[in-house]
Amino acid sequence: MSVERREADQIEGVPAPEFGRRLGHEEAFQTLTNALERGRLPSAILLHGPRGVGKATFAFDLARLVLSRTSDESEYRVAAQLAALSHPNLFVLRRAADPANAERYFSVIRVDDVRAMRDALHQTRGRAGYRIAIIDSVDDCNASSANALLKTLEEPPAETMFIVISHRPGGMLATIRSRCQSFGLRPIADDQVETVLSSVRSDLESSELSRAVSFAQGRPRRGFEALMLEEGDVLDALQTWLKAPASHPTRAHLAIADGLAAAKGAELAFGQDMIRDWLAAEAAIAAREDASARFRLASANTLWEKANALVADADIYNLDRRQTLVAVFDLIRDHVRRTTPVS
Repeated sequence: MSVERREADQIEGVPAPEFGRRLGHEEAFQTLTNALERGRLPSAILLHGPRGVGKATFAFDLARLVLSRTSDESEYRVAAQLAALSHPNLFVLRRAADPANAERYFSVIRVDDVRAMRDALHQTRGRAGYRIAIIDSVDDCNASSANALLKTLEEPPAETMFIVISHRPGGMLATIRSRCQSFGLRPIADDQVETVLSSVRSDLESSELSRAVSFAQGRPRRGFEALMLEEGDVLDALQTWLKAPASHPTRAHLAIADGLAAAKGAELAFGQDMIRDWLAAEAAIAAREDASARFRLASANTLWEKANALVADADIYNLDRRQTLVAVFDLIRDHVRRTTPVS
Protein backbone atom coordinates (compact mmCIF):
# COMPACT_ATOMS: atom_id res chain seq x y z
CA MET A 1 0.00 0.00 0.00
CA SER A 2 1.50 3.31 -1.11
CA VAL A 3 0.92 6.05 1.44
CA GLU A 4 2.24 9.61 1.28
CA ARG A 5 4.43 10.45 4.25
CA ARG A 6 3.33 13.63 5.99
CA GLU A 7 4.51 13.22 9.59
CA ALA A 8 7.93 12.78 11.11
CA ASP A 9 6.78 9.71 13.06
CA GLN A 10 4.33 8.32 10.52
CA ILE A 11 4.28 4.53 10.30
CA GLU A 12 5.06 3.16 6.86
CA GLY A 13 1.88 2.19 5.01
CA VAL A 14 -0.46 3.89 7.49
CA PRO A 15 -2.29 7.04 6.33
CA ALA A 16 -1.84 10.28 8.26
CA PRO A 17 -4.60 11.26 10.76
CA GLU A 18 -6.28 13.66 8.34
CA PHE A 19 -7.43 10.67 6.30
CA GLY A 20 -8.89 8.74 9.22
CA ARG A 21 -12.24 8.69 10.97
CA ARG A 22 -12.56 8.84 14.72
CA LEU A 23 -13.56 5.76 16.68
CA GLY A 24 -14.33 6.09 20.39
CA HIS A 25 -13.96 9.17 22.60
CA GLU A 26 -17.69 9.81 22.19
CA GLU A 27 -18.22 11.82 25.36
CA ALA A 28 -15.51 14.37 24.57
CA PHE A 29 -16.65 14.69 20.96
CA GLN A 30 -20.29 15.15 21.99
CA THR A 31 -19.32 17.84 24.50
CA LEU A 32 -17.60 19.81 21.75
CA THR A 33 -20.43 19.19 19.30
CA ASN A 34 -22.88 20.62 21.83
CA ALA A 35 -20.63 23.65 22.35
CA LEU A 36 -20.56 24.20 18.57
CA GLU A 37 -24.34 24.03 18.34
CA ARG A 38 -24.67 26.59 21.13
CA GLY A 39 -22.08 28.88 19.53
CA ARG A 40 -19.82 28.42 22.56
CA LEU A 41 -16.73 26.73 21.15
CA PRO A 42 -13.66 27.30 23.33
CA SER A 43 -10.80 29.23 21.78
CA ALA A 44 -8.39 26.42 22.66
CA ILE A 45 -8.67 22.80 23.71
CA LEU A 46 -6.03 20.34 24.89
CA LEU A 47 -6.33 16.71 23.79
CA HIS A 48 -4.09 14.61 26.00
CA GLY A 49 -3.60 10.91 26.58
CA PRO A 50 -1.29 8.03 25.67
CA ARG A 51 0.40 8.13 22.29
CA GLY A 52 -1.56 6.28 19.65
CA VAL A 53 -5.13 6.47 21.02
CA GLY A 54 -6.33 8.66 18.15
CA LYS A 55 -5.88 12.22 19.41
CA ALA A 56 -4.82 13.61 16.03
CA THR A 57 -7.60 11.71 14.25
CA PHE A 58 -10.04 13.20 16.79
CA ALA A 59 -8.62 16.67 16.05
CA PHE A 60 -9.14 16.36 12.29
CA ASP A 61 -12.61 14.87 12.76
CA LEU A 62 -13.53 17.84 14.94
CA ALA A 63 -12.02 20.23 12.39
CA ARG A 64 -14.09 18.55 9.68
CA LEU A 65 -17.25 19.07 11.73
CA VAL A 66 -16.55 22.69 12.69
CA LEU A 67 -15.49 23.78 9.20
CA SER A 68 -18.52 22.06 7.64
CA ARG A 69 -21.01 23.59 10.08
CA THR A 70 -19.63 27.14 9.96
CA SER A 71 -18.84 27.51 6.24
CA ASP A 72 -20.93 27.64 3.09
CA GLU A 73 -19.38 24.50 1.58
CA SER A 74 -20.55 20.91 1.69
CA GLU A 75 -19.14 18.41 4.16
CA TYR A 76 -17.78 16.39 1.23
CA ARG A 77 -15.91 19.42 -0.13
CA VAL A 78 -14.50 20.29 3.30
CA ALA A 79 -13.43 16.67 3.89
CA ALA A 80 -11.60 16.56 0.57
CA GLN A 81 -9.76 19.80 1.33
CA LEU A 82 -8.81 18.60 4.82
CA ALA A 83 -7.42 15.37 3.40
CA ALA A 84 -5.28 17.42 1.03
CA LEU A 85 -4.40 19.91 3.81
CA SER A 86 -5.53 22.62 1.42
CA HIS A 87 -8.47 24.18 3.27
CA PRO A 88 -7.68 27.90 3.67
CA ASN A 89 -9.10 27.94 7.21
CA LEU A 90 -7.02 24.99 8.44
CA PHE A 91 -3.54 25.39 9.91
CA VAL A 92 -1.48 22.37 10.97
CA LEU A 93 1.68 22.78 13.03
CA ARG A 94 3.98 19.73 13.01
CA ARG A 95 7.68 19.07 12.84
CA ALA A 96 8.53 20.22 9.34
CA ALA A 97 10.50 18.36 6.70
CA ASP A 98 14.06 19.58 6.22
CA PRO A 99 14.18 21.47 2.87
CA ALA A 100 17.71 20.18 2.34
CA ASN A 101 16.61 16.55 2.68
CA ALA A 102 12.97 15.60 2.16
CA GLU A 103 13.53 12.29 3.97
CA ARG A 104 14.50 14.06 7.19
CA TYR A 105 12.42 16.08 9.61
CA PHE A 106 13.48 18.70 12.11
CA SER A 107 13.74 17.37 15.66
CA VAL A 108 11.43 20.09 17.06
CA ILE A 109 8.67 22.46 16.01
CA ARG A 110 10.66 25.60 15.31
CA VAL A 111 9.78 29.04 16.59
CA ASP A 112 9.72 30.34 13.00
CA ASP A 113 6.95 27.84 12.18
CA VAL A 114 4.87 29.04 15.14
CA ARG A 115 5.34 32.67 14.15
CA ALA A 116 4.39 31.90 10.55
CA MET A 117 1.15 30.30 11.74
CA ARG A 118 0.45 33.24 14.05
CA ASP A 119 0.97 35.76 11.24
CA ALA A 120 -1.27 33.77 8.88
CA LEU A 121 -4.04 33.63 11.50
CA HIS A 122 -4.03 37.40 11.85
CA GLN A 123 -4.50 37.93 8.13
CA THR A 124 -7.86 38.13 6.41
CA ARG A 125 -9.46 34.69 6.48
CA GLY A 126 -9.51 32.76 3.25
CA ARG A 127 -13.11 31.61 3.65
CA ALA A 128 -16.16 32.29 5.78
CA GLY A 129 -16.47 30.39 9.03
CA TYR A 130 -14.21 29.24 11.81
CA ARG A 131 -10.50 28.72 11.50
CA ILE A 132 -8.85 25.68 13.07
CA ALA A 133 -5.21 25.43 14.14
CA ILE A 134 -3.99 21.92 15.07
CA ILE A 135 -0.72 21.63 17.01
CA ASP A 136 0.47 18.02 16.69
CA SER A 137 2.07 17.83 19.11
CA VAL A 138 3.00 20.52 21.62
CA ASP A 139 5.51 18.03 23.08
CA ASP A 140 7.67 18.72 20.01
CA CYS A 141 8.00 22.43 20.85
CA ASN A 142 11.23 23.68 22.38
CA ALA A 143 11.29 26.55 24.88
CA SER A 144 11.24 29.26 22.21
CA SER A 145 8.44 27.80 20.10
CA ALA A 146 6.37 26.97 23.21
CA ASN A 147 6.58 30.59 24.38
CA ALA A 148 5.65 31.83 20.91
CA LEU A 149 2.63 29.50 20.95
CA LEU A 150 1.65 30.79 24.39
CA LYS A 151 1.61 34.38 23.11
CA THR A 152 -0.66 33.28 20.26
CA LEU A 153 -3.05 31.55 22.68
CA GLU A 154 -3.12 34.63 24.91
CA GLU A 155 -4.42 36.78 22.03
CA PRO A 156 -6.40 34.40 19.82
CA PRO A 157 -8.02 35.78 16.66
CA ALA A 158 -11.82 35.83 16.55
CA GLU A 159 -13.64 32.65 15.49
CA THR A 160 -10.49 30.58 15.72
CA MET A 161 -10.02 27.38 17.70
CA PHE A 162 -6.66 25.91 18.62
CA ILE A 163 -6.51 22.13 19.07
CA VAL A 164 -3.39 21.35 21.08
CA ILE A 165 -2.29 17.71 21.24
CA SER A 166 -0.04 16.32 23.96
CA HIS A 167 1.15 12.83 24.87
CA ARG A 168 2.83 14.13 28.04
CA PRO A 169 0.77 17.04 29.41
CA GLY A 170 2.80 17.10 32.61
CA GLY A 171 5.82 18.25 30.64
CA MET A 172 4.20 21.16 28.83
CA LEU A 173 4.10 24.78 29.97
CA ALA A 174 1.51 25.18 32.72
CA THR A 175 0.54 28.52 31.17
CA ILE A 176 -0.34 26.83 27.87
CA ARG A 177 -2.33 24.18 29.73
CA SER A 178 -4.24 26.88 31.63
CA ARG A 179 -5.32 28.50 28.35
CA CYS A 180 -6.97 25.33 27.09
CA GLN A 181 -10.10 23.38 27.95
CA SER A 182 -8.73 19.93 28.68
CA PHE A 183 -10.00 16.61 27.34
CA GLY A 184 -8.33 13.37 28.36
CA LEU A 185 -8.59 10.68 25.67
CA ARG A 186 -8.13 7.11 26.87
CA PRO A 187 -7.47 3.81 25.05
CA ILE A 188 -10.40 2.68 22.91
CA ALA A 189 -12.19 -0.69 22.87
CA ASP A 190 -10.52 -3.73 21.29
CA ASP A 191 -13.22 -4.06 18.63
CA GLN A 192 -12.61 -0.45 17.62
CA VAL A 193 -8.87 -1.08 17.41
CA GLU A 194 -9.60 -4.10 15.24
CA THR A 195 -11.72 -1.95 12.93
CA VAL A 196 -8.92 0.60 12.54
CA LEU A 197 -6.26 -2.02 11.84
CA SER A 198 -8.35 -4.02 9.37
CA SER A 199 -9.43 -0.87 7.50
CA VAL A 200 -5.78 -0.26 6.60
CA ARG A 201 -4.56 -3.87 6.48
CA SER A 202 -7.38 -5.88 4.93
CA ASP A 203 -4.88 -8.64 4.08
CA LEU A 204 -4.34 -9.71 7.70
CA GLU A 205 -5.01 -13.23 8.88
CA SER A 206 -7.32 -13.43 11.90
CA SER A 207 -4.45 -14.64 14.10
CA GLU A 208 -2.25 -11.69 13.06
CA LEU A 209 -5.07 -9.26 13.72
CA SER A 210 -5.88 -10.73 17.13
CA ARG A 211 -2.25 -10.61 18.21
CA ALA A 212 -1.88 -6.98 17.11
CA VAL A 213 -5.06 -6.01 18.97
CA SER A 214 -3.83 -7.70 22.14
CA PHE A 215 -0.55 -5.76 21.97
CA ALA A 216 -2.31 -2.50 21.12
CA GLN A 217 -4.03 -2.25 24.52
CA GLY A 218 -6.55 0.19 23.11
CA ARG A 219 -4.08 2.20 21.01
CA PRO A 220 -4.29 1.62 17.27
CA ARG A 221 -0.80 2.99 16.65
CA ARG A 222 0.67 0.29 18.90
CA GLY A 223 -1.24 -2.30 16.89
CA PHE A 224 0.33 -1.07 13.66
CA GLU A 225 3.75 -1.09 15.33
CA ALA A 226 3.19 -4.70 16.43
CA LEU A 227 2.37 -5.68 12.85
CA MET A 228 5.73 -4.32 11.69
CA LEU A 229 7.70 -6.55 14.05
CA GLU A 230 9.06 -9.87 12.93
CA GLU A 231 7.38 -12.98 14.30
CA GLY A 232 8.87 -14.01 17.62
CA ASP A 233 7.96 -15.30 21.05
CA VAL A 234 9.76 -12.88 23.35
CA LEU A 235 7.08 -10.16 23.30
CA ASP A 236 4.35 -12.73 23.83
CA ALA A 237 6.31 -14.10 26.80
CA LEU A 238 6.75 -10.59 28.18
CA GLN A 239 3.04 -9.89 27.81
CA THR A 240 2.22 -13.07 29.76
CA TRP A 241 4.81 -12.32 32.45
CA LEU A 242 3.54 -8.76 33.02
CA LYS A 243 0.05 -10.08 33.76
CA ALA A 244 1.35 -11.78 36.91
CA PRO A 245 5.03 -10.99 37.58
CA ALA A 246 5.14 -12.70 40.97
CA SER A 247 3.71 -16.01 39.81
CA HIS A 248 6.48 -17.03 37.40
CA PRO A 249 9.82 -18.64 38.26
CA THR A 250 12.98 -16.55 37.99
CA ARG A 251 14.06 -18.36 34.85
CA ALA A 252 11.03 -16.90 33.03
CA HIS A 253 12.14 -13.29 33.22
CA LEU A 254 15.77 -14.26 32.69
CA ALA A 255 14.77 -15.85 29.39
CA ILE A 256 12.77 -12.74 28.42
CA ALA A 257 15.76 -10.51 29.22
CA ASP A 258 17.95 -12.74 27.04
CA GLY A 259 15.47 -12.52 24.16
CA LEU A 260 14.98 -8.75 24.34
CA ALA A 261 18.68 -8.03 24.71
CA ALA A 262 19.34 -10.06 21.55
CA ALA A 263 16.41 -8.52 19.66
CA LYS A 264 16.61 -5.90 16.93
CA GLY A 265 16.02 -2.25 17.76
CA ALA A 266 12.29 -2.10 17.02
CA GLU A 267 11.46 -5.20 19.04
CA LEU A 268 13.55 -4.03 22.00
CA ALA A 269 11.94 -0.58 21.91
CA PHE A 270 8.48 -2.15 21.77
CA GLY A 271 9.28 -4.36 24.75
CA GLN A 272 10.58 -1.41 26.74
CA ASP A 273 7.37 0.49 25.95
CA MET A 274 5.36 -2.48 27.26
CA ILE A 275 7.31 -2.33 30.51
CA ARG A 276 6.81 1.45 30.83
CA ASP A 277 3.10 1.01 30.17
CA TRP A 278 2.90 -1.57 32.96
CA LEU A 279 4.72 0.76 35.37
CA ALA A 280 2.45 3.68 34.52
CA ALA A 281 -0.69 1.54 34.82
CA GLU A 282 0.42 0.17 38.18
CA ALA A 283 0.97 3.69 39.54
CA ALA A 284 -2.41 4.83 38.19
CA ILE A 285 -4.23 1.86 39.75
CA ALA A 286 -2.54 2.44 43.10
CA ALA A 287 -3.44 6.15 42.99
CA ARG A 288 -7.13 5.34 42.55
CA GLU A 289 -7.28 3.04 45.58
CA ASP A 290 -8.21 4.19 49.08
CA ALA A 291 -5.87 5.36 51.82
CA SER A 292 -5.01 1.80 52.82
CA ALA A 293 -3.09 1.45 49.54
CA ARG A 294 -0.68 4.30 50.23
CA PHE A 295 2.20 1.86 50.57
CA ARG A 296 1.42 0.41 47.14
CA LEU A 297 1.37 3.89 45.60
CA ALA A 298 4.66 4.87 47.26
CA SER A 299 6.23 1.60 46.11
CA ALA A 300 4.89 2.10 42.56
CA ASN A 301 6.31 5.62 42.37
CA THR A 302 9.70 4.42 43.61
CA LEU A 303 9.59 1.56 41.12
CA TRP A 304 8.87 4.00 38.28
CA GLU A 305 11.84 6.20 39.20
CA LYS A 306 14.30 3.33 39.67
CA ALA A 307 13.28 1.46 36.52
CA ASN A 308 13.46 4.53 34.30
CA ALA A 309 16.80 5.53 35.82
CA LEU A 310 18.21 2.08 35.06
CA VAL A 311 17.07 2.23 31.42
CA ALA A 312 18.36 5.81 31.03
CA ASP A 313 21.77 4.86 32.46
CA ALA A 314 21.96 1.88 30.11
CA ASP A 315 21.33 4.17 27.14
CA ILE A 316 23.76 6.89 28.27
CA TYR A 317 26.64 4.66 29.31
CA ASN A 318 26.03 1.79 26.90
CA LEU A 319 25.63 -0.70 29.75
CA ASP A 320 24.76 -4.37 29.37
CA ARG A 321 21.15 -4.42 28.17
CA ARG A 322 20.42 -7.87 29.55
CA GLN A 323 21.57 -6.99 33.06
CA THR A 324 19.49 -3.80 32.97
CA LEU A 325 16.37 -5.72 31.98
CA VAL A 326 16.97 -8.36 34.66
CA ALA A 327 17.30 -5.61 37.28
CA VAL A 328 14.05 -3.99 36.13
CA PHE A 329 12.20 -7.32 36.17
CA ASP A 330 13.51 -8.03 39.67
CA LEU A 331 12.22 -4.64 40.85
CA ILE A 332 8.79 -5.28 39.33
CA ARG A 333 8.51 -8.75 40.86
CA ASP A 334 9.61 -7.52 44.30
CA HIS A 335 7.12 -4.66 44.16
CA VAL A 336 4.25 -7.01 43.32
CA ARG A 337 5.20 -9.45 46.05
CA ARG A 338 5.41 -6.69 48.68
CA THR A 339 2.17 -4.97 47.76
CA THR A 340 -0.15 -7.90 46.96
CA PRO A 341 -2.37 -8.69 49.97
CA VAL A 342 -2.00 -12.20 51.41
CA SER A 343 -5.25 -14.13 50.94
